[in-house]
Amino acid sequence: MNAETLCLLAAGIFFLSGLLTGAWKYAHIHASAEAQAPAYVDIAHRASLLYAFAAILIREFVPYSPLGATGTLWAVGVPLLFFASAIVMYVIHGLLRDTDNQLRKPHVLGRRHMPGWMIAGYMVALTVGEIGGFAVLFYGFVVATF
Repeated sequence: MNAETLCLLAAGIFFLSGLLTGAWKYAHIHASAEAQAPAYVDIAHRASLLYAFAAILIREFVPYSPLGATGTLWAVGVPLLFFASAIVMYVIHGLLRDTDNQLRKPHVLGRRHMPGWMIAGYMVALTVGEIGGFAVLFYGFVVATF
């Protein structure tokens, strides 16, 4: 699979996830006396839709990559993997209704507490992976254009 195809596949999966979590969100709103969905059901819906379009945006930068095919696949794949993992965690928190802020201490996952170093490490990896992957592609665009 090439980087552009991976971006389109991810965009389709994320968009479908956004549509499905939107229906889930609506079901909660309809059933709630306050007309509100749980926080992470709402977050999963919105993030899925945003990440779908982010995947398309990343695809637009693939032709400018200064890397070879394998390097470009990594530059694209790492941010997409973190987008996907974020959506999965939002859905899990939405199903469990265990928090309205996954970064608030103590970090919970269902009835368990997650170690702070694990959350901090994931957030550092996510930040480096998402920004780094896109920065490589954007650098290629800037060099090719200017």
